[in-house]
Amino acid sequence: MATRHLALAASVLAICMVLTRATKPGFVARITVKGLDYARQEGIAALQKELAKLKLPDFSGSFKVKVLGKVRYTFYSLNLRSFQLPSSQIALIPNVGLKVSIANAFAQLTGKWKVKKRFLWLYNLFHKKIESSFRRTMEGKVCEAVTSFVTTKLQPYLQTLPVTAKIDKVAGIDYSLVAPPTATAQSLDVNLKGEFFSLAHRSAVPFAPPIMAFPVDHDRMVYFAASSYFFNTAGFVYHTAGVLLFEITDAMIPKEFKFHLNTSTFSAFIPQLEKMYPDKLMKLRIKTSSPPFLTIAPGNLSLTPVVDIQAYVILPNSSFVPIFLLSVTSSVSVKLMVTSAEIGGTLELGRLQLSLKHSDVGPFSVQLLQALMNFYGSSILIPRINALLREGFPLPLPARVQLSNLVIQPRQNFLLFGADVRYI
Repeated sequence: MATRHLALAASVLAICMVLTRATKPGFVARITVKGLDYARQEGIAALQKELAKLKLPDFSGSFKVKVLGKVRYTFYSLNLRSFQLPSSQIALIPNVGLKVSIANAFAQLTGKWKVKKRFLWLYNLFHKKIESSFRRTMEGKVCEAVTSFVTTKLQPYLQTLPVTAKIDKVAGIDYSLVAPPTATAQSLDVNLKGEFFSLAHRSAVPFAPPIMAFPVDHDRMVYFAASSYFFNTAGFVYHTAGVLLFEITDAMIPKEFKFHLNTSTFSAFIPQLEKMYPDKLMKLRIKTSSPPFLTIAPGNLSLTPVVDIQAYVILPNSSFVPIFLLSVTSSVSVKLMVTSAEIGGTLELGRLQLSLKHSDVGPFSVQLLQALMNFYGSSILIPRINALLREGFPLPLPARVQLSNLVIQPRQNFLLFGADVRYI
């Protein structure tokens, strides 16, 4: 049977883990009172169903009655028809943690019983003589069932909460805890490392997470704060791995476009190129020269990447001849999107700023290439990058949990998004 408790699962896991050091988080998860109440409802509903499956043993005993002497009784063929837990509570204890309480359990059962000596008034002795024994038996079985529920259902479910998440062949995300959870009267905050790392060779990131001023919002069940550090470690890892590299060839350009990637097109800006390599196809190789960094401010997310563009002429034997190397900077606006389980985004390219780093075909004015490079960047490069970004990165959620009613707000140095949760 699947368990149903997002917030409680995350909270219990956080509290039970032993922490060896505390650092500033790159990612924070906040579970509000509303979220904890949802977890309580789902968890209690699951526990009730589990308790309804209890198999009660036969039990017997005896007691002494004046005149009659010792009376023996037996209860057998017991069948638990329902088990109700009408009163339960999850309370936040500031600077301590969570207090979970369950009270006023109610059970309805049927069965058979027999007594060695019968009199009409013997049934009235039940409450005085037998009820306490029967209650102890029931309580023992319930405690066994709750322990089994935690061991076989809750603990395996907690293990679905990712500590690390593999993204692709290059990188993963570290969602391990960096500090004890912080409880207030309104929420439980769980501080996570929130760092991308290389799967091939993990090394220290040369910058630290910023301070995040988490606002006092409690309308949603959960809130997440993803700092600029979280995103910028991604840029650092992929740049260091040398995979932030894209190539543009003429085959990528739709036939109806007039700016094809060949020496005939570029000869309008570099006249000597057509003379040196008449009617030849070209290729552009685009690679970051430094890690791209995301800046997050209220109402704005932007990148200012620095890339090198190496242009080649393709010879008839399919070899490549380098012709020039440009350094390019641009302001890139970023739109982040959160789905039911992932965070992704899209980029919009601003105007490029070009400078010539090297030329193998003599001097030429890079300003004349401005419009052409903007065309290739916005029409060919950015759509391909956006296709990758839309695939998204997984959020630290337990299995079968989805987010809904999402709200996203850029804050200073971090992205805040809140959501309600549902178990599917």
